[in-house]
Amino acid sequence: MRVLVTGGAGFIGSHVVDALLDAGHEVAVLDDLSTGRRENVPASVPLFEVDLRDASSTRRVIREFRPDVVSHQAAQASVAVSVRDPRLDAEVNVIGGINLLDACTESGARVSRVVFASTGGAIYGEVPEGARASEDTPTRPASPYAIHKLAFEQLLAAYRSYRDLPFTILRYANVYGPRQDPHGEAGGVAIFFRAGPPGGGLRGKVVSEAGDGGHVG
Repeated sequence: MRVLVTGGAGFIGSHVVDALLDAGHEVAVLDDLSTGRRENVPASVPLFEVDLRDASSTRRVIREFRPDVVSHQAAQASVAVSVRDPRLDAEVNVIGGINLLDACTESGARVSRVVFASTGGAIYGEVPEGARASEDTPTRPASPYAIHKLAFEQLLAAYRSYRDLPFTILRYANVYGPRQDPHGEAGGVAIFFRAGPPGGGLRGKVVSEAGDGGHVG
């Protein structure tokens, strides 16, 4: 299967690329490298340095690579930036996404599914203490970032209805791991483990955990 990963040079997207390669799929990456890193993309993987806001270039990538599936990980991912500049957030997370969907559904494209990286915590807002959010939990977006992510989820439903484009939505929350920016807005876990004296991190210190450690708050 041929899979195009948007944002594939970033933290999560690069791990998606690795997993797809390990599973034997043919992969290409679309990334403007505004936050992603070229070194996160294996040398064997084609990298299209394209901004999704550029509709014609986005169409060109779909035409050239002809993916079966698109894993849409690219985003303006900062809540703070979305509050400061909601227009920018909308241009990237909504208009850029529409450009991608249009390219996926134009004549000659063979995309059979779009997998969209949405957001969990930002869409659900404040969940009552002790409760867990599920797919059926009412959404309460409280920032332009969350509003635009939720809007794009609804756009996916519209494209399925009117252009017969299947989709899958993943609502990530508290993601952490290798290649994460420890200074980023969502890098709390990385910051925690890097804290301490220079080069030290936790340095073998004992850490108390709440519950069984199976969830990150």
